[in-house]
Amino acid sequence: MTTTTPESTFATLARPRRVERLVVGRPTRDGAGVKLTRVLTQDLQLRLDPFLMLDAFGTDNADDYIAGFPDHPHRGFETVTYMVAGRLRHRDSAGHEGLLENGGVQWMTAGRGIIHSELPEQQEGRMEGFQLWLNLPAKDKMVPAGYRDIPAADIPHWRAPGVDVAVIAGAAGSRPNVVAGAVQREHTEPIYLDIHLDAGAHFEQQLPPGHHGFVYVYRGEAQVGETTVPSQRMAVLAQDAAADGVMVQAGAEPTRALLIAGRPLREPIAQYGPFVMNSQAQIIEAVEDFRAGRLG
Repeated sequence: MTTTTPESTFATLARPRRVERLVVGRPTRDGAGVKLTRVLTQDLQLRLDPFLMLDAFGTDNADDYIAGFPDHPHRGFETVTYMVAGRLRHRDSAGHEGLLENGGVQWMTAGRGIIHSELPEQQEGRMEGFQLWLNLPAKDKMVPAGYRDIPAADIPHWRAPGVDVAVIAGAAGSRPNVVAGAVQREHTEPIYLDIHLDAGAHFEQQLPPGHHGFVYVYRGEAQVGETTVPSQRMAVLAQDAAADGVMVQAGAEPTRALLIAGRPLREPIAQYGPFVMNSQAQIIEAVEDFRAGRLG
């Protein structure tokens, strides 16, 4: 495993961001009936630009996930699937195939079009993870599709006493103790961290003031700034030009939380199901290409 342990634990933030609001996800089903919670919904897309959607799934009941996500199309954005527990097999129309396992990440660029499937490779046991949709800038929406499998062993970690951070994208920590993540993106500059905290431990992360961001707590309970965030809640971070980052502290039990932030594109968003473009005309073109077999 690629790991860095900083020499000093934290650089104190001068002004951590406060929490603007707490969001409760919406239970739903997707694919062939997979039970999940839609945490970042379409009505939050402009507020949390460049992020379009976040789904959380976690169950010990195979009936909730066994049908998986059969072949379906995408165009105009990237999907980031992070598997906490379980096994999913990815196949797509560009010829890519990969097995997503515990702690691994699948980063797929739909670009001008791809058709893929994500199907469980288990009949029982726990399946848990997240899928994030990250928008592409207008100039990149029609780039060739791409796919990258990142096993857990290839994800860098930032560590300090009581703290273990999987650095999926961007970088973790505060200068000068910074660990670069597995993925970097020039235009959206995403930060994607899975933060593991022992009871009472805390983690500070510097953020550019213009980045939109949120914290999703999925184990235990966290204090984000001055706000207590229960499990299965998303804390939307307030925009504050004077703020220099975010502080996350565990409560009386071990806590796990995602910290996700990125530079907004500030471009029009037109969405129809699995297609995300900049105009309705482009959406119509995507649908026509899919129906004519020209997508992927």
